Amino acid sequence: MMRAAGRRAVLGTLLATPALAPGNSQPRWQPDRTVTIIVPSPAGGGTDFSARLISEPLSQRLGVPVVVENRPGAGNLVGMLAAKRARPDGYLLMVGYSGAMTGHPAVMGTAELNPPEDFAAIGQLTDTSQVITVHPSVPVRTLPEFIEYAKARPGQLNYASGGNGSMHHLGTELLKLRTGINLVHIPYRGTGETIADLIAGRVQFYMNSPPPILPFIREGKLRAIATTGQQRHPALPDVSSLNEAGLHDVPLNVWYGLYAPARTPEPVLARLNADFHAVLVLPEIQRRAEEAGTFVAYAPGAAVMTRLRAEIATWTDVVRTVGIKPD
Repeated sequence: MMRAAGRRAVLGTLLATPALAPGNSQPRWQPDRTVTIIVPSPAGGGTDFSARLISEPLSQRLGVPVVVENRPGAGNLVGMLAAKRARPDGYLLMVGYSGAMTGHPAVMGTAELNPPEDFAAIGQLTDTSQVITVHPSVPVRTLPEFIEYAKARPGQLNYASGGNGSMHHLGTELLKLRTGINLVHIPYRGTGETIADLIAGRVQFYMNSPPPILPFIREGKLRAIATTGQQRHPALPDVSSLNEAGLHDVPLNVWYGLYAPARTPEPVLARLNADFHAVLVLPEIQRRAEEAGTFVAYAPGAAVMTRLRAEIATWTDVVRTVGIKPD
């Protein structure tokens, strides 16, 4: 009887002891209330889609509600600052868009927001090529043909962007530097207005992620001349990649990551990373992403931080070389 009682006592002690995370001597984090994912942009965009793609299955993994909260404003800055200033306890996260996470510090400096220092990356979520398009009146079908055409007409062709410091802006300026072409920047505030002017021929050149422009490419209202990935985009198998055009290591892809505030404890990050990774390997999640024109592309937190730093350095060089000033 003494031995049985002893075994029951030991078992009770083990059950009362928090589980340890694999490879970690600290207790496994067990959330006990709602986790909020901040989206620093309006509903309906790529950042919003990425957050909602993972919120329900992540809730099932964590065992608590996971809600998405849109906090747009100032080119993503309002939401990013809210996430930066949140308590680092795992209950407030953020999905960050690469253009905002790398473009803002490149243009504005790091005094207000320095993503590699202000956030702890949980992991990369998706990664997709942008599509480089022209108005059909431009008599080219490939990027090399466009480069030749533009060089013969310096300063005569316009390109559209989503505003000063946007990925469309910085990306096109980098492309100009790498190819020696001279295009005139026309900034816009919304994708719909931008595409309308492109279709009308008021601007001739534009790059964006596939979902908003694929329908117009299929209708013949726009012409795709390249995609920015290393390989061709499955939705545009006849369109060459930048790699095929001889432009290697040009960081023009759009990607999203899941972040926590800096100084979030390691057991919290470990639990979030494990469950986040488990969500991204689900076939249903991958299918939903592909239907939207993007691709699940998990990378661990350390790799995300390395990529952030590299792209911030690239865009900072572009900003300095071109002389881009804050609005």
